[in-house]
Amino acid sequence: MDNHIIKPMPMVTNSERYSIKDEDIKIFTGNSNMELARDIAAHLEIPLSHAIVDRFENGEIKVKIEESVRGYEVFVIQSMCCPVSDNIMELLIMCDALERASATSVNVVVPYFGYAKQEKKTAGREPISAKLIANIMTVAGASRVVTMDLHAAAIQGFFDIPVDNLYALPLFVHYYYNKGLRGKDIVVVSPDAGGVARARHFAERLGTTMAVIFKRRPEPDQNEIIEMVGDVKGKKAIIIDDMISTGGTLVKGAEKLIEKGATEIYACATHPILAADAIKIINDSPITEVAITDTIPIPEAALRGKFVKISVASTFGEAIRRNFFNLSVSTLFDQKYK
Repeated sequence: MDNHIIKPMPMVTNSERYSIKDEDIKIFTGNSNMELARDIAAHLEIPLSHAIVDRFENGEIKVKIEESVRGYEVFVIQSMCCPVSDNIMELLIMCDALERASATSVNVVVPYFGYAKQEKKTAGREPISAKLIANIMTVAGASRVVTMDLHAAAIQGFFDIPVDNLYALPLFVHYYYNKGLRGKDIVVVSPDAGGVARARHFAERLGTTMAVIFKRRPEPDQNEIIEMVGDVKGKKAIIIDDMISTGGTLVKGAEKLIEKGATEIYACATHPILAADAIKIINDSPITEVAITDTIPIPEAALRGKFVKISVASTFGEAIRRNFFNLSVSTLFDQKYK
């Protein structure tokens, strides 16, 4: 197995008792993250259903569902990653097609939910983009949303349909626990005040202390560190965040930790946006390793550097299984990962 690709942790669902057959549900995907969609279908041991998701000559999106969905529960897997607007339109048009084809329900699986950075107004004349996306998904025919690590948990309240917000944190706990990065010689670090709750849960599961970096953003995708709270001297640090965009926050945080006496820096983030020169910036930084998931397709260049991939296919597969059989989804995250 490639050292940069980590085998996913086992799940506990009784797969024999709760086995899904392809005559029970249908799983479709757009073009945003086909590898993850195939892995999710493989976890459930059913094939992906057939749909044409292409372009007309004028650049408009063309969708044709290639098999009957009448009376089926349908799941559509599509991340809102780059090209963001194209991938959102693919999803909306697929939802419309499936609803018009008399699917019983159209469950939208969005591993990465885009347009989430503007989830509230912080100044006059600003949009609430996340609310707009929630509205148009519902109008397009979505009956449920399954996503992971929303940038702001409050986005769930923008929907008038059920939302399952899954967590990658147990996957990271499982990875670092087995890597031996746990106990009193480790410190978990939140790169901003907004991630304190996530870092606290992470630290509790690894039996470590935690620290917080405080910063301000003079411009979008730019930041400057103000101060850090917590003891990191002589410890290995693990920075945990929900996403890596340009890499600036992560690298500046790592440099601050080294300055404060941390001996080694690790990092993990759910969504590897990796915009602009993020891969080079991180590879040139003092960070030892960055664990990321495949909610967004990961460039090959990243996996040749300091990045390791942890698959979320089993987590989404089990969430789909539990939705189909009306089982609790939250219990997926209650088990002990050791």
